[in-house]
Amino acid sequence: MAMMPRISIKGCSMLTWPKVKLTSMPGCVPLLMIAAFGLLSGLLTPLMPQLIDRIVGGSGNLRLALGAVPFAVLVFFVVRRCSANPVWAALIASVVTMVAFVCAVNAAIFIDGQAYGAPKVMRNVLAGLAGGFVGAGLMALGIALLPAGPRDAAVWMRMLLTGTLAGALMAIDSALDLDLTSVLYPVWQAAISVRLAMVLQRGKFG
Repeated sequence: MAMMPRISIKGCSMLTWPKVKLTSMPGCVPLLMIAAFGLLSGLLTPLMPQLIDRIVGGSGNLRLALGAVPFAVLVFFVVRRCSANPVWAALIASVVTMVAFVCAVNAAIFIDGQAYGAPKVMRNVLAGLAGGFVGAGLMALGIALLPAGPRDAAVWMRMLLTGTLAGALMAIDSALDLDLTSVLYPVWQAAISVRLAMVLQRGKFG
């Protein structure tokens, strides 16, 4: 039987299915751990509005930004552990993440309005794709400009593509009429956090 191919990312390697094994150089966070925390932050995200309403008021955009805090915290640790960026740069990455979340939601709302009259499923898919693209794109742009952020646009393309396509899961949330839970957020945040770690690790060990 032929051996399973090995995938290497300059410092981190793993064997493809059926046996998954993550090994790391010092400072390299296992991608499965990052994905697990991404799933957790995605599960917490739809629960945040109720908590925020009990603590603070504020505009809709402020509430949206605060709702992204769990994912912003994860991004902070990913940037700190997977790159040579200082603490202040990781904090900026967290703020960028919150801003990107707000812009992604507003982009989805805008596209949904522009697609008025189209079938509901089509509107949700288009809105999700737009939101995923804006969210991933703004995160990539903001983090690429950090002191140790990779400047090569090509290395960010997979993260952008992943975020865009995962955004289409918004249609599932709408079809199932989900409120306090979500399919979109856990999958999107896990996928983007892993892609971000891969980009940063490539730059750190490259």
